[in-house]
Amino acid sequence: MMNTLEPDGRGTAADLLIFELAKARLRINRAELVLERAEGMLDEDCGVGINIALCSRIRSARRRVIEARSRLTKINLASIN
Repeated sequence: MMNTLEPDGRGTAADLLIFELAKARLRINRAELVLERAEGMLDEDCGVGINIALCSRIRSARRRVIEARSRLTKINLASIN
């Protein structure tokens, strides 16, 4: 059996899990920031055409937030098992 422990005692798999969790959290933060910005722009009175485009952008951002949270949940569940 191969010893995969790093000098600090953690294995490579643990490092990969930590990295994947960090990426998932970053993805959520970015998606939420885009959503907040788009919703803030919608509050401004910019006209109907721009509001329609913003609504589409908000729907896409909400979908990305949901997908990012789902990904993080899957990673957390996988790490528990």
